[in-house]
Amino acid sequence: MERSYRTSFELDEPAISEGGLWLNGKKDGIDWADVITKGGRAYGSVTRMAVAERRVEQGNLEGSLPEGDYDDPTAVLSGAWGKNQHAKGTVFSKSPTAEYFQEVELRLRSAIAPNLCTGYEVFFRCLKTDEGYAEIVRWNGKVGDFTSLTKLIGAQYGVKDGDVIEATIHGNVIKGFINGVEVISATDDVFGSGSPGIGFNFFVGNTNLDHGFTYFEVDTSD
Repeated sequence: MERSYRTSFELDEPAISEGGLWLNGKKDGIDWADVITKGGRAYGSVTRMAVAERRVEQGNLEGSLPEGDYDDPTAVLSGAWGKNQHAKGTVFSKSPTAEYFQEVELRLRSAIAPNLCTGYEVFFRCLKTDEGYAEIVRWNGKVGDFTSLTKLIGAQYGVKDGDVIEATIHGNVIKGFINGVEVISATDDVFGSGSPGIGFNFFVGNTNLDHGFTYFEVDTSD
């Protein structure tokens, strides 16, 4: 099936709905957080902030697996969508900081239900330094249960205000783009269908207001 959607987030909503077109991480999924829209921007709500994010590359974790709450703000479009998906978003980012892992995330073949969130996520850190990164992750269902498919670190993988990020999935090939240039890719066969959407990282304090999207579009087909 062919189905498309475009939005500039014109409505102010505590959990993005746009007339019932979206499902949210807390409102519908319970264990995650919602996506807020206000003033033409979409950004993540404040998360639990109970278990701090710890990652090897930050120098605060000895093991190989990251730690934290993982109640990421996330939202996906409702209904049926084509399995081949192309999502695009325009980034806003102000006062970027290395203190938190501020991320802008595009979701593919995803689903949200009570205590369940599945699908693929292509995301970029809002930081144009050597600590920038891009990553592709598969969400397996339960909160905190995810599999990193690939990750690349460096300034060229981070994003700044006004950048356009894209994510595609065709067959089992997932790709991520910054300003029209492919920067990361992976393959995975677990999810063959689902919805596109957007998301943000948990545990960013009050900097949740400092990064997000001003525009989002998606085109899908079978």
